[in-house]
Amino acid sequence: MSTKLVDKNIPMYNKSLYIPFAIAFAIPSISFAQGQKAESIVHADAQAHKNQNQKSAAFSPNGNWRGVFKIKPDLDIPFNFEIKDKDGLKKLYFRNAEESFEGGVIKQTADSIFVKIDQFDNELALGINGNILNGSLRKQNGTGKATQISAEKKDYRFEPNGKAAAGNYSGSYDVIFKSPDGKEEKTVGLFKQTGNKITGTFLRVTGDSRYLEGTVQGNEFQLSAFIGSSPSYYKGKFESDGTLTGEILSARGSQPFTGVKNKDAALPDAYKLTYLKEGYKTLDFSLPDVNGKKISLKDDKYKNKVVVLTITGSWCPNCIDEAGFIAPWYKENKKRGVEVIALHYERQTDAEYAKKALTNFRNRFGIEYDQVIAGKADKQAVAESLPALNSFVSFPTTIFIDKSGNVAKIHTGYNGPATGKFYDEFVKEFNSEIDELLKK
Repeated sequence: MSTKLVDKNIPMYNKSLYIPFAIAFAIPSISFAQGQKAESIVHADAQAHKNQNQKSAAFSPNGNWRGVFKIKPDLDIPFNFEIKDKDGLKKLYFRNAEESFEGGVIKQTADSIFVKIDQFDNELALGINGNILNGSLRKQNGTGKATQISAEKKDYRFEPNGKAAAGNYSGSYDVIFKSPDGKEEKTVGLFKQTGNKITGTFLRVTGDSRYLEGTVQGNEFQLSAFIGSSPSYYKGKFESDGTLTGEILSARGSQPFTGVKNKDAALPDAYKLTYLKEGYKTLDFSLPDVNGKKISLKDDKYKNKVVVLTITGSWCPNCIDEAGFIAPWYKENKKRGVEVIALHYERQTDAEYAKKALTNFRNRFGIEYDQVIAGKADKQAVAESLPALNSFVSFPTTIFIDKSGNVAKIHTGYNGPATGKFYDEFVKEFNSEIDELLKK
């Protein structure tokens, strides 16, 4: 989508000004009356351009916004964002439940605003029309299909219909998602409700759906989320018997789910899903960092130290949450004889792209440990590059290495802060495992 309205090579005039003047004065066969008409068009166009500049000058993007993705004719997905001044720049923050997620720096022109969402290689390109923004979410490199967006300065997410919530549906649920091929996936649904407002997440073996926010009106609920990659949208019904039904909706179609309330809802032990094949004790790799330097567990830097390996990717929302935990944790604990290596599997593996992705990730979280370029963001690629693993289930996967260089434990997936008590349990177990390994 192009939102450029003014040719920078003609700074004082709209390009259309040159056409009427050329007609009025350069072509003898045009009558005086026709010339007057052309000149009036020129003045009208110039006035309209002046008015547009005045409107743009008066426009301030700062404030709370309600955006709407036009996914399909019958599917809109709302989200919220805030634009504010920080560190001398205008920045956009995506708001979901209690999270404010930094999206990027605002670049404002006479008639548009642009936000490069480097975390996901996306860009918001929005034209200014009074106090309304219209435009799209698109890939920075121009590939793929753009998604239409409109936005207004409003605080709510879903349109209220005046109905009070029929009950309070807070709690944990055993939830089963069913794929088109009939395969069932067991998850845990976590909901917190106050009046009509509801927040929640779905916890899977591979990780959680992060912060979801929405409404309950009657017994019907809607939840959505967006942090710059692609929007999520869930809708369904809570029943008085403690069950629920619903579906995830996207441009690709829908996926149904059912659930039942269970205060003890839980997933399989994340430490038992990924393990080493028989005959293996450690992981053998030698992979380059962004400067081409090869990194290996055999390096002197890691000898006689406890090492945490994280299989990650800058594109992965749960990996973002994990980095948000491990980066500050490492700063506080590195003096204890602990190291971390992040094995990055990215969407592209050419040197320029990988360096940009890993550097942005490093800067965002203040990472001080080593990052290496491990391969393409593909589960099969991980399995092939780390053949000692029985399989690879999820980004991220966290591997604990003891002082002897052997694998002590492997944690599949990640329970992020949106999961509440599950996140607290992970942090407790993580620290306990490190403490035990340091004692040995």
